[in-house]
Amino acid sequence: MTVEHDVKNLDLATGGRYRIEWAEQEMPVLRAIRERFEQEKPLKGVRISACLHVTTETANLMHTLQMGGADVILCASNPLSTQDDVAASLVSHYEIPVYAIKGENNETYYEHIKAALDHKPHITMDDGADLVGTIHKSRRELLDDIIGGTEETTTGVIRLRAMANDGALAFPVIAVNDSDTKHLFDNRYGTGQSTLDGIIRATNILLAGRTVVVAGYGWCSRGIASRASGMGANVIVTEVNPLRALEAVMDGYRVMPMIEAAPIGDIFVTATGDINVVDEHHFTNMKHGAIVCNSGHFNVEINIPALAKMSNGDPQLVRPFVEEYKVNGRSIYILGEGRLINLAAAEGHPASVMDMSFANQALGAEFMLNNAKSLSPQVYTIPADVDMEIARLKLEAMGVRIDKLTEQQEHYLSQWEEGT
Repeated sequence: MTVEHDVKNLDLATGGRYRIEWAEQEMPVLRAIRERFEQEKPLKGVRISACLHVTTETANLMHTLQMGGADVILCASNPLSTQDDVAASLVSHYEIPVYAIKGENNETYYEHIKAALDHKPHITMDDGADLVGTIHKSRRELLDDIIGGTEETTTGVIRLRAMANDGALAFPVIAVNDSDTKHLFDNRYGTGQSTLDGIIRATNILLAGRTVVVAGYGWCSRGIASRASGMGANVIVTEVNPLRALEAVMDGYRVMPMIEAAPIGDIFVTATGDINVVDEHHFTNMKHGAIVCNSGHFNVEINIPALAKMSNGDPQLVRPFVEEYKVNGRSIYILGEGRLINLAAAEGHPASVMDMSFANQALGAEFMLNNAKSLSPQVYTIPADVDMEIARLKLEAMGVRIDKLTEQQEHYLSQWEEGT
């Protein structure tokens, strides 16, 4: 009997299963965790509601949680990030309830979140804090059953820390994004590669010789800037943080305010987590043919409503995921409706980097279950020893060996008497 679901088409399931299994080959750390989970069942009887990008990598995480004994349900964390064949396979082959359709409207998106919360979770698993936010705003009756949660991305962690600072957060949450084996790799290498993949798939443009403006210089933006530069682009970074701006300068990029970059840039990429990073006065100064896209979690980084008001007529879809806005004789192109371009127009991060991120999610859920009674309603990071174990497993899977401290070296590092 097919589990409850709302997906595009179950006939897509076979293709989805092949792609899930392909991704699994690139996820040895998560596979090792799954094998242990299958033996130990550390999540037995635990209801987990997950609001994540429905991709092949996420499918492998859901299967790992399921093998650990969890009763899981999944909905999409972005209207354009779902891979419909993967959603179908999770329902048909893995018997996991999924509520996700690529291109779903805003109303359906929140209906799917409601369905995931109707599962009455013990643990929430978020990418953008929509489950946690909805629980606190309108589903507070669920709080009695909730043990804690995990959060995948920078934007969600920002929201959760704001809730904690205001005293509004009602249960503990693990900030998976803050683990070194997540943000140093997923955000930098995953976002860097997949963002350019999305831009190229959507536009088929040559990056070499173009001026790419990267908004922000956090870990995601560093990856984008690095990969764009590596493909021959001239990179400009815009920032509000003096330290990060200084780092960008030292890394060899031009740094300037967005208003100064606006008439220079050919391609604009936002990844800040803030609102209206590209705004009306920036659009006014952009050249004909400027391409604007976002790799932050929400589509608020680009002020598309302001651009629509400035435009002469409705936007035209000139290619899949490419909308042309006419502004006083100039064309400005918005990619993927301003949503995550790496998932809207491409497949998101490669499986090998999501291997570590989702290892953190799986172990974060286990840690929350084992330690929630001693945790207050705050935002926590996964312990450093867990982070190190994930890195060790990844190196082992890659066939990379490293040195080990001798007893003499360990002693030297632990004492203070011996000087120069």
